[in-house]
Amino acid sequence: MLRRVYGFDSFRGQQQEIIEHVCAGGDAVALMPTGSGKSLCYQIPAQVREGTGVVISPLIALMQDQVDALNVLGVKAGFLNSTQDPDSRRGVEYAFMDGKLDLLYLAPERLRTESALRLLDRGTISLFAIDEAHCVAQWGHDFRPDYLGLSVLHERWPAVPRIAVTATATEQTRAEIVARLSLSGARQFVASFDRPNIQYRIEPKNEPRRQLLRLLRTEHPGEAGIVYCLSRASVEKTADFLCSEGLTALPYHAGLDPQTRSVNQSRFLREDGLIMVATIAFGMGIDKPDVRFVAHLDLPRSVEGYYQETGRAGRDGLPATAWLAYGLADVVQQRRMIDDSEGDLAHRRRLVAHLDAMLALCETAGCRRQQMLAYFGETGTGPCGNCDTCLSPPSVWDGTVAAQKLLSTVVRLGRLGGPAFGAGQPIDILLGKKTPRVLSYGHDSLSTFGIGGELTEGEWRGVVRQLLASGLLAVSGDHGTLALTDLSGEVMRGERPVVFRRDPPKVPAPPRSRRASAGSGAGAGSGAAAGRPAAADLPPEAEPVFERLRAWRTSVAKELGMPPYVIFHDSTLRLIAASPPSTLDELRQVNGVGATKLDKYGQAILAVLAEDGAS
Repeated sequence: MLRRVYGFDSFRGQQQEIIEHVCAGGDAVALMPTGSGKSLCYQIPAQVREGTGVVISPLIALMQDQVDALNVLGVKAGFLNSTQDPDSRRGVEYAFMDGKLDLLYLAPERLRTESALRLLDRGTISLFAIDEAHCVAQWGHDFRPDYLGLSVLHERWPAVPRIAVTATATEQTRAEIVARLSLSGARQFVASFDRPNIQYRIEPKNEPRRQLLRLLRTEHPGEAGIVYCLSRASVEKTADFLCSEGLTALPYHAGLDPQTRSVNQSRFLREDGLIMVATIAFGMGIDKPDVRFVAHLDLPRSVEGYYQETGRAGRDGLPATAWLAYGLADVVQQRRMIDDSEGDLAHRRRLVAHLDAMLALCETAGCRRQQMLAYFGETGTGPCGNCDTCLSPPSVWDGTVAAQKLLSTVVRLGRLGGPAFGAGQPIDILLGKKTPRVLSYGHDSLSTFGIGGELTEGEWRGVVRQLLASGLLAVSGDHGTLALTDLSGEVMRGERPVVFRRDPPKVPAPPRSRRASAGSGAGAGSGAAAGRPAAADLPPEAEPVFERLRAWRTSVAKELGMPPYVIFHDSTLRLIAASPPSTLDELRQVNGVGATKLDKYGQAILAVLAEDGAS
């Protein structure tokens, strides 16, 4: 089935083991990184076992594309959700009851209705697949209350095997998935979280939109990518800014009307080189394989969320960039949001733990990838050689005295009372700046006035940022007033040494790794067909052939109203262009060309190749 339907010669990683386990009727929890072929782990068992595989997915806006992609492969699939008219819905229901579907996609909230449960009782179910299973975990980064009701699957259909899949889960999140979905007896499969083709880079924030523009123009001209912002207003302003600079960018956030969101998402999936500027409301389940960069203009709330969002880049295994601009204001803002958040003390403590781990990733002087993998319990990996701290290692310095000066200034400001001050006032005092605010409050008479001339203003802001990140300083109030913590006294008394990371000077972008994932394998539905040549490996004479094939694919996709990658991924077209087949039998051997696609498009591809040869 792997060869006939999906066009691959071999499985990748743990795919075969998971598939055989589920085909035999076993329950499974599978943690596999984005782009590694999770969907294959339930799609093949659903076709091998008797009945219909029911896929629980929160991605209503993408169900049509998911089903279209399966239908192109010759897999009989359907979905039921609120976007359908009654006739379409009835047609899918009858097909399910008649046993004519291999896969049926449902949103979790649908299982809260008795009518949906009765419908499932009237058909034969081969398995239940819970996609994006981290949504069940309140400790996780994308909690969805409707997922809490999915224990009904085990209670009502105890003999039907279940597989829960997700790309991101710490051990704590995984334990919550197992408990809430009653999967204590399930076999757990945990793949490596490493995505070696993604280059992680975090740099100090300084005119972030200009920094982003520099990245796009110098490293990713004309390429598709996602830019994440924290607020809706920032999304709109950033999209407008990029458009004013001649780039094609669209906004996406929950404040837009559903029609606009749907159109913008559809354009991103179907057009080449488009930039989506979005809040985290966008991205889950996005199957676009050629996203070349994911940029964050604001600090993500958790490492899990950051990993999930950056994982949307480079699903085809070719080089991609995960870039983040991060500064003092981000730390102040996130701390304040946690203080103002609803929920009990335990909830706020969870948020603090998430933020602390994210800050540690930003401030590390070691390998970023190594630290991120350790967060997910994957240790002993060694430096990656392909993140900014590996390519341009930052230095560290003993910041104990600088920390004592800053904390002493904060103490003295607090004793004076008066208005609230953010980080700017103590820094001005340390630098001996006689600003109107310093003079009007008599702060030039403080004993710490002018004692910090050994550092620049930017370096002092780095001191404040890193003290906040390490819990040696806190913020309070609406103005981000600096305050001491329980640990501050240890620093001031010289009992706790402080080591800071020195932000490296701005240098040209480091070289990007050209590694593609090695070996051959399968990642159907995920954009991950391995065994491909890297972009740089395509011979010059093959480039025109590749572009010709892409143009043909675009015209077919437009005619069918589908994203181009549903027809064929770039990786498959590259293989065809690199060694053009002259017969259907030769084309059949190419990774990613299954039987149905060969029947549908084989002759057309040969015609494109023949036309190219004739020209």
